[in-house]
Amino acid sequence: MSFRAAAFSRSCLAMGLVTALGGHAAQAADPAPAPVPAAASTAPLRLPGEGRNMPDSFADLAAKLLPAVVNVSTTEMVRPGEDDDDGDDGDSTPQVPNFPEGSPFEKFFHDFMNRQDTPNAPPRKMQALGSGFIIDPSGVIVTNNHVVRHADQITITLQDNTVLKARLLGHDDRTDLAVLKVDSPKPLPAVPFGDSDHARVGDWVLAIGNPFGLSGTVTAGIVSSRGRNIEQGPYDDFIQTDAPINKGNSGGPLFNLNGEVIGINTAIFSPSGGSIGIGFSIPSAEAQGIIDQLRHHGRVTRGWIGVRIQDVTQEIADGLGLKSPHGALIAGVEPKGPAAVAHLQTGDVIQSLNGKDIDGRALPRLVAELAGGSVAHLGIWRKGQQMNVAITIGALPEEKTDKADGAAAPAKKPAQGSMAITGMGFTVGEIDDIARQKYNMAEGQKGVLVTGVTDDSPAAERGLRPGDVVTEVQQSAVNTPADLRRQLDAARAQHRKTVLFLVQNSDGLRWVPFPLPDGGGH
Repeated sequence: MSFRAAAFSRSCLAMGLVTALGGHAAQAADPAPAPVPAAASTAPLRLPGEGRNMPDSFADLAAKLLPAVVNVSTTEMVRPGEDDDDGDDGDSTPQVPNFPEGSPFEKFFHDFMNRQDTPNAPPRKMQALGSGFIIDPSGVIVTNNHVVRHADQITITLQDNTVLKARLLGHDDRTDLAVLKVDSPKPLPAVPFGDSDHARVGDWVLAIGNPFGLSGTVTAGIVSSRGRNIEQGPYDDFIQTDAPINKGNSGGPLFNLNGEVIGINTAIFSPSGGSIGIGFSIPSAEAQGIIDQLRHHGRVTRGWIGVRIQDVTQEIADGLGLKSPHGALIAGVEPKGPAAVAHLQTGDVIQSLNGKDIDGRALPRLVAELAGGSVAHLGIWRKGQQMNVAITIGALPEEKTDKADGAAAPAKKPAQGSMAITGMGFTVGEIDDIARQKYNMAEGQKGVLVTGVTDDSPAAERGLRPGDVVTEVQQSAVNTPADLRRQLDAARAQHRKTVLFLVQNSDGLRWVPFPLPDGGGH
């Protein structure tokens, strides 16, 4: 799969136009079928009134909305050796044509390209195009962060071709949103936000933007799905639409039929780089709070409780004794964080936030929307008991960039005194000074060391590697291979089908479910 930001490519663009011809189906000439007996007939499906509200044309709506949608143009000076960081939008460096080997043209272009990359080469001016929309007549404009990041100059072009210089009020990497400001001698046309939570799958939507630099392009489609997670960030909750979105649509609005912005177009799924009818928009319900903070403060503060979580799968639910896979499983608690102060524990399952059922994917987004210092109420499942816990929301700390240097080298053979875990495909041993040095462990590291993993085994399928540390089995601490074996034996005695291991590596803690085989470790 390839998810691409929809920003206009900075490279030279060759465009091919394809005409799609269509026609009306010919009227069938076959005789009418015999009438169905009354007893077997069924009443025709009648849609509710709002479901039949299909417009004859979008022309009036488009004419009203187009003046508020703008072209966003950015300029960046790229110096030799610097990346232009286009991501999936394409490489701005021109490609050498496929000239015959040894020809003068090949040598000319080869020499030209080499001069571009030399340390003494002059800086190159890179330009990119995207979309945006005006939300306030004073000149406040919303777009995508990836459209304006690293820009040395931002220019806005209105529908009447008025060109205005813009300044960046604030941007947010996590949600890919940015807010710009232009100064205009007269009030500008603006569009309001709508409530994306009321958008239903199947509702009509309009996308307006500048695909491939074609300003003021209007496309129509429907809401194809809601709540899409495309793994672009921790707060993914995208609206999916089949309204054609292409490179250059990034930052443009997605409208409902009331002329309200219910989404900000930001990404497409495209193996080819063009629209195939799968586009993604940031919901207005999520974006409005972020935009308001960027507009007034230039940055975003988010709520934080200090836990590492994962979704509860059916295997994990079986291991915990839950009736259904529901909630967010805590895999780690940040020392001195809000969760630690509220006495949350590794292995707790958070099932509700302020009375609203949640899962592991939704929890970070919902917590982020809460104000620091406010008190939230969590519904917790802990070792078979339901609990209600009050927690004071903290402010999300700045991202840390320091990580362990590389992955641990795999062990060539099991350490002395190791124990094989029958049916799971890995061996464990005690943590000693040699292991601490080899795997760069902290001095006080507790748990049982994974010393070897068999290829194509359940352990390998679940991502276990030599150097990982098992710290808990079934929410009970283990510090020796014998501890681990006792916990497995206890799980078998309880006739469990799944057992949970809490595994620590350089990336942190995670719960790993294993089907519990018959027999013990040896």
